[in-house]
This record gives sequence, structure tokens and C-alpha cells, in this order.
Amino acid sequence: MKGQDVMIGYVTLGADDMGAAERFYSAFLPRLGYELEVSDEGLSCSIPARPDSQQQPADLYVRHPFDGQAASVGNGAMVAFAVGTQALVRDLHAAALAAGGRNEGAPGFRDAYGPHFYVAYLRDPQGNKIALYCNRRDEPKRPD
Repeated sequence: MKGQDVMIGYVTLGADDMGAAERFYSAFLPRLGYELEVSDEGLSCSIPARPDSQQQPADLYVRHPFDGQAASVGNGAMVAFAVGTQALVRDLHAAALAAGGRNEGAPGFRDAYGPHFYVAYLRDPQGNKIALYCNRRDEPKRPD
């Protein structure tokens, strides 16, 4: 495979409370184009493939750990979702918080990133870190 053909196939996050995970991820992923399916295995979140693309978008799975132990979060691990507008970052962050998430960083610009990088951080009910970000040049930039 050439470097340009390599992409993430899927991401799996552990959870002990699937009801809480479903409420949390259902609060924002459908607005990003994801379809959610709940089964005995957990939550499967996918974006339908475009017929004109040979690459599939990465899926997100939220599952009980396969080893049967309690789910735990990875120190430094985070899943980031690209969002179309800064307003949508704010809306989705609020929806995710209302659905049981914890705030890890209010929506806004960060000095450590580029002038257009607008981001919000939160934790899902299990403690997994999630980012919602917009990095579009046609959106407002960080004030200098």
C-alpha cells in the first residue's frame, strides 16, 4: 500500500455501561453522518461509504473489553472527530455534555495550535477522551 492509501480502519473504545455509552454517542455522532447500531456486542458507529470512493471511513466501536475485565481509559489516548463548523463544535459539545459527558476543555481556540484550529474536549461516561474540532480557513480565526 502506498502511504496515501493507508488509513485507520476502525477505533474501539471500552465501556462498562452500554446504555450510558449509547446516550452519549447518540447525542452527537448522527449529526456527523454516523449510523449507530446497538447489539449484544455493544455499539457500532459507521459512516456509509461513498460509491465514488475506494476507501471506507473509519468505524467506531464501543464494546465491553474482550478480556472480560473492567474497561479503562488509555493515558494520552483520544479520538478526534472533524466537525464542519465552529458553531457545530459548540452544539455537539453541549449535546454530548447533556448526554452524560464531562467537560475536558470548553469550545475555543488553543494557543498551541494553528489560528483556525477550534476544538472542544470531553470525556465519555467511561472516561475516554473525545475531541470535536474544526480547522477550516473559511471559519473565523483565533484573535491575535
